[in-house]
Amino acid sequence: MGYGNIMMVETTGASWQTAQQDRLGYSGVRASHTMAETDAGRMEKYRSKVNTVGGKYGITPALIAAIISRESRAGNTLENGWGDSHNAWGLMQVDVNPHGGGHTARGAWDSEEHLCQATEILVYFIKRIRNKFPGWSSEQQLKGGIAAYNMGDGNVHSYENVDGSTTGGDYSNDVVARAQWYQTNGGF
Repeated sequence: MGYGNIMMVETTGASWQTAQQDRLGYSGVRASHTMAETDAGRMEKYRSKVNTVGGKYGITPALIAAIISRESRAGNTLENGWGDSHNAWGLMQVDVNPHGGGHTARGAWDSEEHLCQATEILVYFIKRIRNKFPGWSSEQQLKGGIAAYNMGDGNVHSYENVDGSTTGGDYSNDVVARAQWYQTNGGF
């Protein structure tokens, strides 16, 4: 869509650390695809909202689905909508910690309003990365924006080490691989 083609973004997939969430004996793109597929059934109940929000913000729905998969395993890891020791809210885990993102949770944890808020945050970071690295391709800027969604744009210093400070050291690579799976196999 308007922020680069997710299918053209280079990815190494999930790190060994991330793959251990599912006790996989492998890492990389294959592990990301396996985890996306594991979440696919739970993701179905959010399909309509994800597609609506993606269209509203010009973000491919597969990317929103991938963030939902990575952040909350399609809601499976949440406790009454909360994750990350009550520091993050909803399917896309909006950071409400005043020492982190400091956002105010909007809407129910699985609502379209929540997905809009989180997607607005994602778009904000993609635009910040665009401004910070105007020489990067739109696909590189998209990947940098995904990494910034996890750790803030101040922690993105180079494309070669875009995930250097992200959770698991693989956030954007894992999300991109999951998004590619959801676009190809999940119908998003």
